This record gives sequence, structure tokens and C-alpha cells, in this order.
Amino acid sequence: MSAAGELLIEQPSQDSLQVILSGHWKLGESLPSADVVQQRVAGTPGVRNIVFDTRQLADWDSGLLIFLINLREFCTQQKLPIDDSGLPQGARKLLALAAAVPEKKDARKAESKVSFFTHVGSETVDFFRSSGEMLTFIGETVIAFGNLLRGRAQYRKSDLWLVVESCGGQALPIVSLICFLVGLILAFIGAIQLKLFGAQIYVADLVGIAMVRLMAAIMTGIVMAGRTGGAFAAQLGTMQVNQEIDALKTLGISPMEFLVLPRMLALALMMPLLCLYANVLGILGGMVVGVGMLDIGFIQYYNETAKAINLWNLGIGLFSGTVFGVIVALSGCMRGMQCGRSASAVGGAATSAVVTAIVGIILSTALITVLCNILGI
Repeated sequence: MSAAGELLIEQPSQDSLQVILSGHWKLGESLPSADVVQQRVAGTPGVRNIVFDTRQLADWDSGLLIFLINLREFCTQQKLPIDDSGLPQGARKLLALAAAVPEKKDARKAESKVSFFTHVGSETVDFFRSSGEMLTFIGETVIAFGNLLRGRAQYRKSDLWLVVESCGGQALPIVSLICFLVGLILAFIGAIQLKLFGAQIYVADLVGIAMVRLMAAIMTGIVMAGRTGGAFAAQLGTMQVNQEIDALKTLGISPMEFLVLPRMLALALMMPLLCLYANVLGILGGMVVGVGMLDIGFIQYYNETAKAINLWNLGIGLFSGTVFGVIVALSGCMRGMQCGRSASAVGGAATSAVVTAIVGIILSTALITVLCNILGI
């Protein structure tokens, strides 16, 4: 069995060095460094050429290539020619391939030299460009809804019901868990303070108003943003990569009507129903704390909750849920339609859809809260 990679340097003539390679030149072996040859060249004046002898070379892999590339870089800096005719044919081809497309030395440095103001400027330009694209997409969506109202929209009702099932019934388990725990947490936090004043019964008011008016809609919207908005973006993005959307355009079918419209309708219809369901689960979570920890009777808790909630609170919650559903569907479909033509772009589109939807939900929540405060409702 041959030994690990070995290196021997001879000087057959006054102006030439011969590098003799033998043994196994593989990454798992203990291989000599190119520094040995560099030191020999530096200590031997008058060397004008380097040749190789690999007749005793057993086998090789990337370990040999790393040695040769490092040596070639040194010889290039020293303007010292290399005769690679003695190397294995495969190694010569790989070296030629590596030299055909050299690495751009200044690529990373150019990225690191971008100034703060340049970065801010580019981000500002990107913001205005993406805002324009968003307004364009919203306009196309409005046109698609107009065609729907006139009975001219090109979509399949079977697709609509499939999306309704996906973002409705299949979302109940995660919505149940999240909203039940949110109601429980609200009741527990409120109970700690209300017990100081002997007003534990008002935990029912706190949980009921908070869940019905806003919290159920917000939590359901965030859950649907991560679950459904990202799925919409991934589905449409994959269709963009596979050129299925281009095929629809070629057939004269509007992608906005055929793909986006069913998803928008499904979420706009299902979000109010999910909010009603989330209201019940959140109130049940608060009831667990009220009955189990605060010794409030079940009937007493129920009556206090019914007295605290009014139709205005319920209407604001359902309206908020509908708005959040439109935002989630709009974000997911928009990012999916804007997706690039690569697999990595699909993941980026899904992530961007979730972030856009959550930001939109928070901004619209603030706007709705301010408007309700101004109107006194």
C-alpha cells in the first residue's frame, strides 16, 4: 500500500525545479503544503521554470488540486511559468477549468464599501417602487372584483370552495388553541390586578370586550398570515417558476381572476366566521380562569360577559376580521405573483407575504382604533 502524499524537489538544471509527487494525495491524508515549494524557489536564485513528475502518484482528489492552485497563484505572482505536462490529464483539465473563470477579487470589497447614505437611498427607491407595484396590484384586484360583480370573471367555483375549506375548516385547530390561550392569559393578567380591589368579577368584562372587539380578530389574522398567506405566496410563486401563470396569459385567461380572486373571496368570507369562533374560544379561556381561580360562578361569569358585550363591539371585531382577511389574501397573492423564477425566490416570497400581512394587520388595527375613538364607539 502506497504511503500518504509525499513531495520531493529536485533541480535537474540550473534554471528549473522538478516537483515529484508520490503516494495518496487525498483530503483525508497528511499532505505537504505548497509553502515547501515556495521556500525552495525563494532560496534558489535563477529558477525560471517548474515541472512535475507524477509517475509515482497513486491516486488523488481535491487535496492535489488545492496544492496545485496554491502553487500556481504563487508562481503567477512571481511571474514564474509552470509546465503542467507531467500532471494527470484530469488534474490539467480541472486546473484549466478553474483558470477559465477566475474569481472576482473586488466583488466582496465593493459590497462592503457601500456607504450609509447609498444604502438609505437604495432602500428608499425600493420602497417607492414596491409601493407602486402594490397600488398596481390593488387596482388589478379591484378590476377583477368589478368583473365578478358583472358576471364576467373567469374563475371556477370548485377552486373557490377548495380554498374556503383550506382557510376555514382546516384552520380551526390552530385558531382554537391560540385564541383559547390568549383569553386565558388576558384573564390571568387582569385577575392579578383586579384581586387587589376585590373586583374579580370584572375579569369577565375585560376578557369579553378585549376578545370580541379586537384581540380575536388580531390573533386570527396573524395566524392566517403565517398559515394561509404564506401558503398563497408559495403556491402562486411555484406556478410562476413553472411558467403556469404565463400559460394562463397565453390562453387569454386573467391570472387575477382565475387565481387571485378565489383566494381573496375565500378569506374575506371566512375571516368573520373564524373571528366569531375565536371570540367563543377566548371567552371560554377567560372563564376557565374566572371559575377555576377566582371562584366566580359559571352563570355569574356568563351574565357579566353578556352584559359587557354590545353589538358595537361585535361589529367592530367582525369588520376588523374582514379587513385583516383582505390584507392577508392581498399580501400572499401579491408576493406570489411578484415571485422570481428560482426555487429560492419562492421561499423569499412566502416570507415576504407573512411579514407584509402582519405589518398590514398592525397598521390597520391602529387606524381602526383611532377612528373608533374619534367616532366615540
